[in-house]
Formats: sequence, C-alpha cells, structure tokens
Amino acid sequence: MPSAKITKTAVDTAKPEAADWFLWDTELKGFGLKVAKGGRKSYVCQYRTPGGRSGEDRRITIGGHGSPWTVETARSEARKILGRAANGEDPAQEKQDLKKRLSVAELCDQYLKHGCATKKASTLATDKGRIERHIKALLGRKKVHDVSRGDVKKFLQDVAHGKTAADVKTGKRGRAIVRGGQGTATRTVGLLGGIFAYAVDCGMIEASPVIGVKRFADKKGNRYLSQQELVALGEGLRKAEGEGENQLAISVIKLLVFTGARKNEIQGLKWSEVDFGSGYLKLADSKTGQKSIPLNAGALQVLNDQERLARNDHVFPAFRGDGHYEGTPKVWERIRQAAGLNDVRLHDLRHSFASIAVAGGASLPIIGALLGHAHSATTQRYAHLSDDPLRAASEAVGHQIAASLMGKDTPTVVPFTRNAKS
Repeated sequence: MPSAKITKTAVDTAKPEAADWFLWDTELKGFGLKVAKGGRKSYVCQYRTPGGRSGEDRRITIGGHGSPWTVETARSEARKILGRAANGEDPAQEKQDLKKRLSVAELCDQYLKHGCATKKASTLATDKGRIERHIKALLGRKKVHDVSRGDVKKFLQDVAHGKTAADVKTGKRGRAIVRGGQGTATRTVGLLGGIFAYAVDCGMIEASPVIGVKRFADKKGNRYLSQQELVALGEGLRKAEGEGENQLAISVIKLLVFTGARKNEIQGLKWSEVDFGSGYLKLADSKTGQKSIPLNAGALQVLNDQERLARNDHVFPAFRGDGHYEGTPKVWERIRQAAGLNDVRLHDLRHSFASIAVAGGASLPIIGALLGHAHSATTQRYAHLSDDPLRAASEAVGHQIAASLMGKDTPTVVPFTRNAKS
C-alpha cells in the first residue's frame, strides 16, 4: 500500500484511479487518506481490536476532506481514536451502534453544530426554521439509516401539499406562518441533501437517499413593478405617511426602491457604513460578503432625512434596546394592499430596480455589480428584459438595410428608444 507523510499538498495531489485506494501516513501509523474512484477524499483511521492475532482490523471514517476536516484536525482525531483503541475500546463498533440508533432529528442537531462552519447567520436561521418546521416534523423520528429515497420523495410531496402548514406563536409578539408549497419543498429537500451529505462525510451512511430525487422547479420570484405600479407605490407611501404609518418602515421601503438592496442590508444598516463623501453604502457584511452600494439622489435624500440618534449606531434603530428596526414586513403588507400591489413582495423591489436598469440600457455585468451578485449566473435572470431594446435596435438596422435595397441614396434611419419594461 502506498505510504507517505500526509500533508495538504499530498491530499491535493492525490488523484482518483479506477478503484478506491488508500494513502497511509508514515508519521502516525493507522492514519490514512481514502481516495474514491469518483474523486471524493476522506480521512480514515485503522486499528486492531484487543486479542493479539485473534483481534480484528477495524477501519473508521473520520470525515471528508474540507471544513472541518483538514489534515491537522483529522490527524488529531485519529490520535484520539488510536488512543481509545489502545485502551481496549472499539470506536468503529461504537460508531456502527450509534448509526443504528441516531434519528434524523439528532442528525439535524449534529449538522447544525458541526456541519455549518461556513454558513452565514442569516442562512443558518433559515436552515433552522426549515429543519424545525418541516424536516423534524415529518422525518425527525426515523432512524438515519432507515431513510429511503421513497421517504424523501414522500417528504417532498407532503411539504408541497401543505402537510407542515402551521401558524405558530413565537414569543410574546412573534408569529411564524408556515405555508409549505412547491418552492419550500424543493429548497427544504436541498437542505436535507446537505444534511445527509454531512452524514456520508462522517461515515454514518454509505450514500445519501436524497440523490436522484427529482424536485420541483424552483421558480424564484421575478415580479417587476411597471411604471404605473411605481406611481401607485409612490402614492401609497405618501398616503401612509399622511396617515401616521411608521416612518422607519417607510424610509426602509424607499431606500430599498432606490438601491435595489436586500431587506436585511437596509434594515440592519449602520451609520458607520454610510459614506456621504463618496456616495456609497459600504457594508461590512452581506449575503455575498463585503459590498459597496452606490447612492443615487433619491437614496441620499432618504438618508439625509433620517434622524441620527446618539444612543444607537443603526440608521433604523429599534424602539427599545440598541438593535435595529425589524417591523418593515408588517408595514409593507398594509402599504401594498392600499396601493393594489397584493402580489408584490419586498424582495420584488430589488427585481424592479434591476428591470429599470436593464430598460435604461445597463449591461448585465453593471447590474450584477449594482446588486452585489457574487456570480454572473445570478444576474442572468434579467437577460430577457433587454429584449425590447434589442428588438428596437434590430428595427433601426432593418430600416437602413431596406432603404439601401430600395436604391435610396440616403437611408431613412428610425431611431429607437428604450422604454421601461412593464
């Protein structure tokens, strides 16, 4: 069997072959790297149970290469396993016994504790909600090794058909409305796939039951406000102000309209992130990391009108404590109904900002930069909005060609204009 000191370089350069193979460490006997024929790399530990020649060889999977298992952390774990084996214990058998007893609910708890090191707090909060409201509710009591592909398919259908729908009181004033639906089902099965992939990495199961389950198309909302709807929204905001609606929420909504930012980026905005000199919001953190958002005149006016409180560094402070305001969604519900925009979500204001930019001739890379997209594929959803300008350009060229073919000395050029997409 090949052996060498296992280092990050050795792991990175280890190539898959026609069959699974192992690289054994020359520094710590029993510590190894498994390279699967499919390319997956995982750390393992091998030892012999007590009894001399009658003892049995055991091999235990520590975890897949990557966070949290690096060469150093895996080597440290192997030392612990070998130490326990030297004391007469059998960690591999214990793991097998645990695997038979571990429920999906317990696996979810382990995943949240050890398998989410790279996830942002906002993503974790969403994951926890889906785990508690859907996964634990329907699959929590099942044993991990008993979950089949058929169980996952049934789970998908149950969530889609509203089996987990609920209206739950959370705290004194909180409320969680769980509706289910195809989009929720698809995204929750995606999370379930990540949880079972973690179980595979930890050696609990050989393969994920989520693999091969066909999900519903995840139709992310692409609702855009037309020019008339923007006018209606403006009237709705002015009416709300006149009727004494919460001014913080109204200012948040206006800033969302003018910047195309995400709700949490604006609600949680701090004055330290507002740079009036350069005309930018310089967010320390966002869904895609650090981010700069240019401030147009409308956005600057909203910020200039916002009173700065010495007791709180947030632009939109909470009424109590030193946190930030979080009540925008409730106010938005009332404003959109009054404006006749019942199907428009707060996030659709971001889509509308992008649609207006496209109609104005902005390129997709520029729009991606404005919205802070980490990947160009995310911006591609707005590509179809440029159809009207393209068609108008084609018409202008067609007029010139037609005039030339008709023998006219001076082709008639019909200029095209870009109109906002409705």
